[in-house]
Amino acid sequence: MPRIALFIICTLFFIRFSWRALGNPKAHGFYRFFVFEGVLLLMLLNYPYWFTEPFSPLHILAWLLLLISIFFVIQSLMMLKRLGGHNKRHDTPENFSFENTVNVVEEGLYRYIRHPMYSSLLFLGWGAFFKHITWLNIGLIIMVSGFVIAAAKVEERENIHFFGPVYGDYMQRTRMFIPWLL
Repeated sequence: MPRIALFIICTLFFIRFSWRALGNPKAHGFYRFFVFEGVLLLMLLNYPYWFTEPFSPLHILAWLLLLISIFFVIQSLMMLKRLGGHNKRHDTPENFSFENTVNVVEEGLYRYIRHPMYSSLLFLGWGAFFKHITWLNIGLIIMVSGFVIAAAKVEERENIHFFGPVYGDYMQRTRMFIPWLL
């Protein structure tokens, strides 16, 4: 029962956070909402198993992914704040100010990957998934991964429209989510 209440409370928060984007399936925030929901479900469904067999290989992998997730989100937010600059974009009113950078950030994690915050969500989702693997969780992690890819693709379209060829060149030099791999 507490997990259901927590799910409802968090969902209401995510709806409030994503309200403008939920009205526009062409906005990256639309897909990000479903990523948040999927990760939340994975975390709540697997919470009872988070501390069982803490030194099993899957749990060690899960904790590693969760720690990487934290590092990625902190590092990427710091880089965006320090180097991104912010300005309102009239063609993407759904975005929050921190998303509307005026500079293509190419330092820190952004030197290697275009979407470290989405990477963080992927690592968080997969970390929660590896805590307790079930058929339901397999479906959820596939859904989360698909929505992360969709959100990133839509955001790249937005960035190409805003930054032009500079962003296209940046895409050629970087990976989408995982340095040197993906």
